[in-house]
Formats: sequence, C-alpha cells, structure tokens
Amino acid sequence: MAYDLEEQEQIASLKAWWDKYGNVTTWVLIAGLAAYAGWNGWNYYQRNQAGQASALYDELQNAVQAKDNAKVLRAAGDMESKFASTAYAPMGALVAAKSAFEANDLKSAKAQLQWAVDHGADEFKAVAKIRLAGVLLDEKAYDEALKVLNGDVPASFAGAVADRKGDILFAQNKLTEARTAYKAALDATDKNNPGRKLIELKLEAAGGTA
Repeated sequence: MAYDLEEQEQIASLKAWWDKYGNVTTWVLIAGLAAYAGWNGWNYYQRNQAGQASALYDELQNAVQAKDNAKVLRAAGDMESKFASTAYAPMGALVAAKSAFEANDLKSAKAQLQWAVDHGADEFKAVAKIRLAGVLLDEKAYDEALKVLNGDVPASFAGAVADRKGDILFAQNKLTEARTAYKAALDATDKNNPGRKLIELKLEAAGGTA
C-alpha cells in the first residue's frame, strides 16, 4: 500500500531520529534488559541460597537435639563458609555457641560468637556480644569482655548491654561504675519487663538504690 504524504514525512522523521539516537537507545534497552535479567538471577540465587541454608540449619537443630556438638559445629561451619549472606548463618552460629558452651568447649563457643559479632546483622551482633562478654566474664577476662560490648547496638538491646557491663564491673569490684551501668540498664529497660527486678537487686548489691 502506498504511503500518503503525511505518513512519508513521519517515516522520514523517524529515520532521522533513529540515525541520531537509535544506537544509544539500543544500548539503553540492552542495559535495561541485562539489569532485569541480573535482578531475576540474583533473586533466584538468594532464594536458592536461603533454601539450602534452611536445610542445613535443620540438620544443625537435629544435631543439637542429639547433643552431638561436633556435628553442630560442622553444620555451623558449613553455613558460615557457604551461606554467610543468609540469616541462617548467624542464627546457626548462636545455636552452635550454646551447644559448645554446654559441652564445655569454650574455645568453640567463643569462636562462634565472635563470628556472629563480625558477620551478623545488628540484632544477631548484639546478642552475640552480650553472650560472648558473659563467657569472657566467666573466664575473668574482664577488659576483653568490656571491649566486646563497645559500639552501638539496637535500642532494644541497650538495657541488656548495660546490665552485662554492670556485671563485669561488679566482678572487678568497681562498684561506682557498676552502679552507673545498672542504673543505665534500668533506664533502658521497659517497666513491664520482668528482668527489671533482677537488675534492681544487682544495683542494691552494688550499694545503689533503684
């Protein structure tokens, strides 16, 4: 079918535009398609990683139930080396630390907690810090324990961190500093939290009043 004059002018304008911008447009389109494909590929990779990590976490939990600490540590190590980007890895590290602690394997417990401190998201990091400081407190490594608790933590963990600092300072017989820490713990702990009573008792034992 013959084109009328108006259609011919439109085609001519389109050809001129394409000659000027067509190459750039093609590359933008290709880049967009590549980004979309990459995004879908990344999502698939993440889902696949999470699925495999979940299965390994189940194995770890089964090993915990069987009180097989060696198997627990192997499963945790596999998650940390293969699936560190998933939430299962720091969760596994915390579970493995508890298993090792109960098996009196303090070296492994500390290593797992340190991994969670170094690689976990804020919440996991905070829990790991508090627990690691507790292990170090038991070992009378007071300065190291206080050092572990340095740095920011989510507001919901501020009370627990201050409480642990109070325990360490009290063990060092630094009662003035311990009272300050326990008071900070009370200030950061919700009034309906049943743990407040224990903090109050510690504060009183350090010579303070709630």
